[in-house]
Amino acid sequence: MKIIHIVRRYGPVGGMERYVWELTLQLRDMGHAVTVLCQRCHMEKPAGIEVVELGEVAIRPRWIGSLRFSRRVSSWFTHHPRPDVLVHSNERVNVQHVTTIHGPPFASVREKPWWKRASIRVVMQSFLERRELRNARVIIPNSQIIKQQLTHYYPEYADKLTDPILPGVAAGAVREPRLVPKDGGVIGFVGHEWKRKGLPFAVEIVQQLRRTRPHLKFIVIGPEAAAIQHLFADWEDGYALLGWSRQAHYAEFDVLLHPALAEPYGMVISEAMAARVPVVISDVCGAAPQVTGDAGAVLSLDAGVEVWASALEQQLARINAVPKFVRSWREVAGEYEIIYRNYFGEIKR
Repeated sequence: MKIIHIVRRYGPVGGMERYVWELTLQLRDMGHAVTVLCQRCHMEKPAGIEVVELGEVAIRPRWIGSLRFSRRVSSWFTHHPRPDVLVHSNERVNVQHVTTIHGPPFASVREKPWWKRASIRVVMQSFLERRELRNARVIIPNSQIIKQQLTHYYPEYADKLTDPILPGVAAGAVREPRLVPKDGGVIGFVGHEWKRKGLPFAVEIVQQLRRTRPHLKFIVIGPEAAAIQHLFADWEDGYALLGWSRQAHYAEFDVLLHPALAEPYGMVISEAMAARVPVVISDVCGAAPQVTGDAGAVLSLDAGVEVWASALEQQLARINAVPKFVRSWREVAGEYEIIYRNYFGEIKR
């Protein structure tokens, strides 16, 4: 099967980008002819995949970048017509047969006061989102939460929605079984978009727990240290701000804390569970259904700091090992392959 994937940044440089990167590699290994249209490839171009770089476009404002990239993609197809190819997009374009939705619908802006909706940004983002959903023949959400939101805001396209295809997890270092000292332990937080992922609340939670665990350490991975240093103004020690890191640190954690305000899926959650690290997360995370009682705790953001600190305490004090979460990218690619084959005949008509 011939498949074209569309993504602005090709490479494992973000959650959505890793999803596309891993999926295309697996599709290649399964014998499919894969082409990737992107602005730029951020890694060495993988063997066996045709990578077409269309050139960088402005990142801000986001809607202008999306519109310019969409126009370049459309122009490329005009000059390189490929009627026998299935086109799978992960961006706001209008040439795709299949589209994967990796984030919450922008249409949630409808819930905000009118003065927050009266801008060219809102008009254009709404236009680009609706156009993407209207033109796609198949819409694939990457979590049940996203499917529910799309059904709510776009009921007219509900018949195009498939069951969610959750991200896979690559094999990595696993946390060795160990008992955590009663006065210490290591709490980890991972996320570049630190405000949306709840870092300020996480700091409050860990501060609360440090009253009974004075040697507790808090490791933050993702945001630049300078951007979040103010959150630790009252701390003398007990924390490490590592910035962005390609290295997996999960095996160093005793618990992953992820009190996100909005999280379409949360690959860091499944990655932590794959490393046998317990997790304490908010109930708005798309990965929440995968967190069993043996793997950690799922809490409401309305719960107080004390409740969250107590949940962390329970995980730090546990003596039983966390079951290893397993979901291979090959499994993800297999689920896509079924959808491709079901709809491939239609695009030739």
